[in-house]
Amino acid sequence: MLNELLWLVEIPVNFLLILLAYRLFGKKGLFLWIPVSVIVANIQVVQALRLFGFSATLGNVSYAASFLVTDILSEKYGKQEARKAVIMGLFCLVAATILLQLTLLFRPLPDNAFAQETHAALGTIFGLLPRIALGSLTAYLISQLHDVWAYAFWRQRFPKHLWIRNNCSTMVSQLIDSVVFVLIAFAGVYPPGVLFEIFLTTYLLKFLVAAADTPFLYWARHIHPTGMQQP
Repeated sequence: MLNELLWLVEIPVNFLLILLAYRLFGKKGLFLWIPVSVIVANIQVVQALRLFGFSATLGNVSYAASFLVTDILSEKYGKQEARKAVIMGLFCLVAATILLQLTLLFRPLPDNAFAQETHAALGTIFGLLPRIALGSLTAYLISQLHDVWAYAFWRQRFPKHLWIRNNCSTMVSQLIDSVVFVLIAFAGVYPPGVLFEIFLTTYLLKFLVAAADTPFLYWARHIHPTGMQQP
């Protein structure tokens, strides 16, 4: 049960760090968190494990938490600011992928065992990154832009019900993200049965994270209230 316990702890840790960044740095703190969550998630996703009895990958919480950021931006500063954060995250992921792939082209000290082991470890972690990054970039761009659009759409229809617009936008966006990412990143890497299991668990885990972020979105409304935008 260690994996499950750590996963449950990771959820509030991510959300509290987001609110701390917002409290300390304001809107800039939210923009800062997007590349942090995307890059961390793309490193974590290399780790496959058993979670609640199913095959899964890490990175679900860190990545899903980024939707809280765009929802806060949409709620308090408008969809244009949320879109700006999405584009910033996209740029940071592309830049990190290029720099990490360049790192793997260097040759370690031939007579140094530690250098050889370190280089091999970096290759193991980042060697799959281009494909993961492609899947993540595509899924990230489609799902996040959908989330920003859907949040504004549901906000117009439910201006007094924050939990409805938050969950309706995020949970559908998570489904889009999971389908696109798993197919691009892992098709052919795992057998079909495991691939479907990863997709199913990935979405269910992100669904739970999306549901859990609602109280934190209400909390965020009371941080820097002068920035709140009325429907």
